[in-house]
Amino acid sequence: MELVVESDAGKRLDVYLVDRLEDLSRSRIQELIREQFIRRNSLPAKPRDPVALGDRIQVAIPEAVPAEALPQEIPLRVLFEDEHLVVIDKDAGIVVHPAAGNPDGTLVNALLHHCRGQLSGIGGVERPGIVHRLDKDTSGCLIVAKTDPVHRALVEQFAGRTTTKTYLAVVQGRPAPDRDTVFTHIGRHPVNRQRMAVVNPPGGKTAITDYEWLATDPSTDSSLVRCDLHTGRTHQIRVHMLHKGCPLVGDPIYAKPARQKATTGRLMLHAWKLAVDHPVSGRRLESTAPIPAEFLPWLELADQPIP
Repeated sequence: MELVVESDAGKRLDVYLVDRLEDLSRSRIQELIREQFIRRNSLPAKPRDPVALGDRIQVAIPEAVPAEALPQEIPLRVLFEDEHLVVIDKDAGIVVHPAAGNPDGTLVNALLHHCRGQLSGIGGVERPGIVHRLDKDTSGCLIVAKTDPVHRALVEQFAGRTTTKTYLAVVQGRPAPDRDTVFTHIGRHPVNRQRMAVVNPPGGKTAITDYEWLATDPSTDSSLVRCDLHTGRTHQIRVHMLHKGCPLVGDPIYAKPARQKATTGRLMLHAWKLAVDHPVSGRRLESTAPIPAEFLPWLELADQPIP
């Protein structure tokens, strides 16, 4: 495709293109510019080059080459498994599926070995069985489908909001009030395409989080919070807690961990409980991922057991 600059003269080339190539992140655009898939006036360019009125920007996006994930013997903590699906307690730091920069060593590679290849194919060769996802640095419950009919049924439940998703988070400060519902729209950040943000409707998509304060560590001005999700937007808890003025401890995207008093070495977000209706038996399947040791200092400060 070719774009002709008619406004925004003086903007950096990568910034100019971010608003016009909505499916691409700024980092991906910069990569394409460096690899000369994006050229200015038919000449090589740099991401920081300013655009001028009348410039012709040529964009050639190379076709993705699908890479089939391979089985790898990586230990898994299985919370539930039958011939239809499996629920995993995912470690913080492990990527769910192969992608640029993470071609292997992912949860999908481990699942292909564990399930001997018996996973649904709806997600494609790179995401077999994956019904929903957790961020790399989030731990806890993740459900995986072994057959296509089960995959479709589970996706329908997530879309229809009939699942129950409960997280534990440690945040900077203490949200006020202690218990509330955050109801906003969440969409891509207008400047930093790696971030999501609360946006004004009709932009973005509806995002609903119930939260409850559980305990505070005065020495680090940080709090343990329970979050129940009614929707599943990208980075939803991270964005909503930031919206309340309480970014997550250890969050490299929405906070500055080096300036936080609480240091744990990880993003303090754990997918604690997940409940779905089993697509075959119809019974409610409730899974609970053990709370990681990093959360224990705040658990010990709670006045009563976590509900």
